[in-house]
Amino acid sequence: MLPWPSSAKTSFAAIKTSPDVPPISEGIFEAARPREELTRLEERAAAPDFWKDQAEAQKVLQRRRRLEEDVELAGRLGKTGDDLGVLYEWLQQGEPVESDFVRVLDELEAEVAEGETKKMLGGEHDRSNAIVTIHPGAGGTESQDWAEMLLRMYLRWTERRGFKREVIDLQPAEDAGIKSATFTVSGEYAYGLLLAEAGVHRLVRISPFDQAARRHTSFASVYVWPELPEDVDIVVEDKDIRIDTYRSSGAGGQHVNVTDSAVRITHLPTGIVVSCQNERSQHRNRDAAMRVLKARLYDLRTKEQQAKLEQLGGAKKDIAFGSQIRSYVLHPYRLAKDHRTKEQVGDVDRVLDGDLDQFIKTYLMRKASGTLMAASPDED
Repeated sequence: MLPWPSSAKTSFAAIKTSPDVPPISEGIFEAARPREELTRLEERAAAPDFWKDQAEAQKVLQRRRRLEEDVELAGRLGKTGDDLGVLYEWLQQGEPVESDFVRVLDELEAEVAEGETKKMLGGEHDRSNAIVTIHPGAGGTESQDWAEMLLRMYLRWTERRGFKREVIDLQPAEDAGIKSATFTVSGEYAYGLLLAEAGVHRLVRISPFDQAARRHTSFASVYVWPELPEDVDIVVEDKDIRIDTYRSSGAGGQHVNVTDSAVRITHLPTGIVVSCQNERSQHRNRDAAMRVLKARLYDLRTKEQQAKLEQLGGAKKDIAFGSQIRSYVLHPYRLAKDHRTKEQVGDVDRVLDGDLDQFIKTYLMRKASGTLMAASPDED
């Protein structure tokens, strides 16, 4: 699947006036020289002592896989570029190949976009599946309802992207909305894409729960972690956890609330609490909860290491709850605005229905170019 579905086709009229077909694929992979590095890695993988250090061997294989994909993409770009050149020559000779030329140019544009996205998503775990948790902020029913709106938005986004998703824990609120939700997203680059959504989200609207119809501001936090492979060095000892079982909540059914199948795990040294109630089997719920716990412990370790580096370098980072990354304003005007990139969309309903690619792509481009701004409150 291509990273950014194309919503517009190239206009032949716009192309026809151009004196040359622009070399839009030129230089995408030249600097990395993936073929030479791939050859070196294959020689290294063939060495007799390659598996002596299994952790290092896995890193080599992951790098090799990425380079193989780069070489394959470069080959596709070259072939499409050659086809485009031939069609352009035919056009110059008056042959009726306008529709074929536009089609191949659109294919080339999509392939270049795929290559650009892969260059932006080069982090260690960017290719991984994602674990997402949503928590409402202060404000009771207002924020709890907003958290449920965010949950729906991200589930709709996964549908648009063709990703598999599974809600593994859902804590309904008493009146409306949710107290918390955790779901997994399975698909290539799920974590790398969704990481752009981690942070505080702000909603401004006329409250449906306020009889005086006053304007309310609500907050909810989105947390994103990579689903870790089995060989990641995160050890959870039995003495460090407390496991509680309870009866699942949620929609009715003959199997609901019959057995204590839901599982809650508390990591005693850190105080991290995770739970899973999606499966009917207590064992499967425990396995799912342990995956979430390991992902959160890995994230905690990474952040502690980063904090030490920032302390050594004198860097300061605002982590206040009010530092929202995006605002969704439904009153007195309608606008969704990302405060890190200044990207904004007037059709808020479309955004809340899961059309997030414009925000995510802009975030990745700004991050890759080093022009990402710090989250800041809205101006209204």
